[in-house]
Amino acid sequence: MKKINLFLSSAMLLFVGCGFYSLAGSIPPHINSIAIPLVDNQTAEFGMSESVTDNLQIRFTDENILRLADEEQADSILRGTIIKVEDRVQTYTGTEVVTEYRFTVTMDIEWYDVANNVVLMQKKYTGWGAYGLSGDISNDGIDNDGDGLVDGDDDDEFGEPRTYATRIAVEKIAEEIINDILTTW
Repeated sequence: MKKINLFLSSAMLLFVGCGFYSLAGSIPPHINSIAIPLVDNQTAEFGMSESVTDNLQIRFTDENILRLADEEQADSILRGTIIKVEDRVQTYTGTEVVTEYRFTVTMDIEWYDVANNVVLMQKKYTGWGAYGLSGDISNDGIDNDGDGLVDGDDDDEFGEPRTYATRIAVEKIAEEIINDILTTW
């Protein structure tokens, strides 16, 4: 009886362990590379195509998920279209003086499997960054990137406010895309 219980316990652990692993997802085994061509920009925001494309390429390189390749040699292609850019007032004082803006980027992304001629993922993404008008984000009292840290406690808050907010919005989109690619499959 002890041997049967031991066998059943071992089999259960193996089954649960394998079941958990298979739910974690992984990239299809035949996909080892990705092309990230210049994203389309349907907005009037100058330089967004280059900023988003560069950031996506840097993130994929830094994460070492898939090797970057030209479209002709890639196993998959990540195409994007910036569909909306908003620069809106986020907070203001009781006397209606603006203290914080939120810069938001919305884009459509499609991840395409070249070998199987199929779209692996198609989704809309939104990222944002906050900024004030003080001219110095290192002491503006704003959590510019939404990480819970403000000014002196946040070592990556530096630069021109709106440019920084733009970069943060784009980085958030890139992070979400990578997370979705890793967890979808």
